[in-house]
Amino acid sequence: MTQRPRRTTTAKTVEYKELDSDLSFSQTMSSEEENEDWMPSRQKSNAPRKPAGTKAISKESKAPKVPKEPKPKVPKEPKPKVPKEPKPKVPKEPKPRAPRKPPAKRKLDIPEASQDLVAPELLHSKRARIGPEKSNTTVQYQNEEATADGLNEKSDEPGPSRMKQERLSFTVSEAHPDNRWVKDGPSSLGYSVKKEEQEDFTFEDPCTMKQTSSQQLPRTLRSPLAKSLRNELNMNWDLIEVLSTLTGVEQWVSVNIVTLLQEENTVPFMVRYRKDMINHMDADGVRDVHLVYEDLCALAKKTQSVIQTLKKDGNLTAELEQNLRNCRSAEELDHVYTPYKKGSKLTKARRAKALGLEDAASALLETPHMLYLNKWVQPGTEGLSTIEEVATGIEHILADMIAKDPDTLTFVKHLCENSHITIQSAVSKSALKDKEQEKKAPTHSKPGLHQNKKQDIEKFRLYFDFTCAIHRIQPHQTLAINRGESLKILTVKVNIPDRVKTDFTMWCINNRWKSKTFAREELRFMIKNAVEDSYKRLILPFLTRSYRTKLTTSAEKESIAMFVRNLRQRLLAGPVRGCVLMGVDPGFKHGCKVAILSPTSQILHTDIFNLLNSGTHQEADKVRHLLIKYGCTKIVIGNGTACRETESFFSDLISRRYFDPLDVSYCITNEAGASIYSVSPEAVKEMPDMDPNLRSAVSIGRRVQDPMAELVKIDPKHIGIGTYQHDVAAGALKAALDGVVQECVSFVGVDINLCSETLMRHVAGLNAGRARNIAEWREQNGPFINREQLKLVKGMGPKSFQQCAGFIRINPQTLESSSSLPHSRPPIAEKTTTKKCKGKSCAAVPTTVNPLDQTCIHPESYHVAQRFVSLVGASVDQIGTVKLSQCVDNTVKNSSVEELSKTLDTSSETLKLIIDGLTQPPGFDIRQNFRQADFKRGIVSMNDLQVGAVLTGRVENTALFGAFVDIGVGRSGLIHKSKITLDKLPPSQRRRSLVLGPGERVEVRVLDVDRQRGRIGLDLIRVLQ
Repeated sequence: MTQRPRRTTTAKTVEYKELDSDLSFSQTMSSEEENEDWMPSRQKSNAPRKPAGTKAISKESKAPKVPKEPKPKVPKEPKPKVPKEPKPKVPKEPKPRAPRKPPAKRKLDIPEASQDLVAPELLHSKRARIGPEKSNTTVQYQNEEATADGLNEKSDEPGPSRMKQERLSFTVSEAHPDNRWVKDGPSSLGYSVKKEEQEDFTFEDPCTMKQTSSQQLPRTLRSPLAKSLRNELNMNWDLIEVLSTLTGVEQWVSVNIVTLLQEENTVPFMVRYRKDMINHMDADGVRDVHLVYEDLCALAKKTQSVIQTLKKDGNLTAELEQNLRNCRSAEELDHVYTPYKKGSKLTKARRAKALGLEDAASALLETPHMLYLNKWVQPGTEGLSTIEEVATGIEHILADMIAKDPDTLTFVKHLCENSHITIQSAVSKSALKDKEQEKKAPTHSKPGLHQNKKQDIEKFRLYFDFTCAIHRIQPHQTLAINRGESLKILTVKVNIPDRVKTDFTMWCINNRWKSKTFAREELRFMIKNAVEDSYKRLILPFLTRSYRTKLTTSAEKESIAMFVRNLRQRLLAGPVRGCVLMGVDPGFKHGCKVAILSPTSQILHTDIFNLLNSGTHQEADKVRHLLIKYGCTKIVIGNGTACRETESFFSDLISRRYFDPLDVSYCITNEAGASIYSVSPEAVKEMPDMDPNLRSAVSIGRRVQDPMAELVKIDPKHIGIGTYQHDVAAGALKAALDGVVQECVSFVGVDINLCSETLMRHVAGLNAGRARNIAEWREQNGPFINREQLKLVKGMGPKSFQQCAGFIRINPQTLESSSSLPHSRPPIAEKTTTKKCKGKSCAAVPTTVNPLDQTCIHPESYHVAQRFVSLVGASVDQIGTVKLSQCVDNTVKNSSVEELSKTLDTSSETLKLIIDGLTQPPGFDIRQNFRQADFKRGIVSMNDLQVGAVLTGRVENTALFGAFVDIGVGRSGLIHKSKITLDKLPPSQRRRSLVLGPGERVEVRVLDVDRQRGRIGLDLIRVLQ
């Protein structure tokens, strides 16, 4: 095993203080590895004792009742003094006892106040698996820290207080990496020593450290499931600590979220009914934590698979396994594992090691005065036949060691952070060649194909000579460059200044990889060559890949966030209720498809009119007859082909008052995905005997009547929201969009007796199978009388019921209308009211109406709601009335919500939710305050636009570079993101995630009109409320 050279303990500490901000390779366990190399004599003596040490640790870990008694036994301290007197006996007697003592002391110390903070399972069970070698190294690390502080004189004394302080400092540094160098004095990052404060803090005894609701904290963290999170991944880092660092969420919140997720709770349920446990985070924040947690689990699983593969191939060493378990990202894991992959070319370092030059490389660093290259020459052996070949092989081994050393990578990243790194793109040679061939190509040879290629190349003209700093490049630019590179139109490279190489080489030669003893000039020249070769051949490509990966990941995250925001606003658009609508799917060749829809979205009539051909007068009469017959005053036109001509046709009729006495108006809606839906299995099941073209007209009309109920039937990526959807990870995009659909449907709530099966399957806790079973039960037994009857549905277990019950509504008006309709099904009271369960008895399900079922109050809080209603002097039959609202207001004014929650023995968040549910009027819809579609009666042409004109419009779509606004001229104008400033936004929208989205009404000024290219530039004046 090659030993890496080190300078002094103090010098190493200074390096880490400067470079600790990098999270990629500065890992706790890697620090232990390095400290292990500082003590070569202890390593060699401990190595053969690995099995015995492991057993000792496992035995002591099984005795949790000995936390305080063994401390008197700590006076085993005199044992280290034995080796000092009889030196010949050092390998026999004292050394075996020395490694057992530090793990025992650490085990005895952990059950104290800092146990929960430091993840005991991670610190003990994992160290037990690693073996005593790592545990001893850890204690060495503590002693070296103490030496740096001037405590080395007392570190060997048996005083328990001194040992406790040393152990405690290690524990806190592992739990809080930012405070790792708190003991280095006031010069290190400005931290001050607060050992007592850290020693007293424990999750079992919550203190005032940013927690807003300390009541839930100890209850959650005491659970075995929460504690098992600390070591479930079998990695060398703490899951909760890394999760908290990557997401910026407090550790106790991270534990609660992961625990709730493992208990199969959905994000909408957690956000609405577990606010106190997640510290009032929104759905996007919880989803981010969930995604990072899944990534870490996938990384741990992949690491375990890699370890098994390497073990099977015989390439696994203890050092390699620790390096793999130290990885905190997929990029780091690939960097470590790539040289050992099957089928990959054998690296130069591995070929040199196969020739037996690893000992020579170690000697070059440890004892260069004893290294003579001519002794390693073996004539006739390829790679060893000359001194030059031997020197080259040693350089390759050393270069590989440098490229995989965490300290070295941390330092070079630190240099890059303080340098001007740029990304550069240029047009590729193949694209230029294709362009030249197009010019020379004859006119009769497939003009369409050449035209498409030319258009693709022209799209990337902005990036033919593009250079931007890494930290300033925009997400949409990154995605555009990636797309151009994948199409082989652009070439991309990352430029790192030469100064980085110079500083890195000097640091390696003079500090990190300097020989321990005197080295001859030719050997120093070998070390310099190895450093330069490592930087050019291994480290520089790794940095380039790392920067490209970070930029792509960040850009994809921003793009997905844009999709999520757009989809949420599209789904939560205000429905147009209580009127008859005409949906129109425009078309030239096959005519305009028309569908008349009732206020409840029932299909009243469908037809096809040739509105844009000859004989328009006769077609206009037919349209007028339909509108008057059904009393339709709203027309919805899809924005597809022939939209502009169809709009002109209706605008002309409206201006001539052709539809009198009806006051007819129209609106334009996005029809993206309507044609795909019209031939989908859902559409065939819903409208079996209808022409697909007519189904699209029905879908267009329903998108305005109830946008959410209609849009959930279509795959979100087909709705026409966001940009670069084909350039982001398909799985991540689908998961995010599905999560938003579930969130919106759940928060709006569904009337279980009216909603479609398609809408029902997006409720939290339900899926396609459960939704189908609910629909079948409803068909067989009539409408649901209360939420409890959901338990009678096949496949509805306690967990599913808990997740979905709060989002399902039983509307009394719907029950009354259903009971008035004649049907042959028997009433529900005649059905069996007990659910058939295997091996257990089930409680009877009531068949009476519960007024609380029409609210957002969860059944688990019904008893609290009943007590609260009694407290205010009202009854649940008064839900949504003015009288109940007044009673609640008076009670809350006299006693605060916090006092009332204590009286009712519940949390203030639950009580606030109960108050909202009781005071909201019947049929309350959170979308009623959102903007509806704009109906108009006239038309404006693009030719009528003048620069400087002030118009109102509606945001149609948003991208990473701006927002597209429909101003009613047939073409959407673009507000560039530089024109969307905070002073133009209302205070409620000044967070980046809520700047502008589909459906926002805005006032804009025309900046420029390019009629030839059909482009309109706009400036945002203000957002209309």
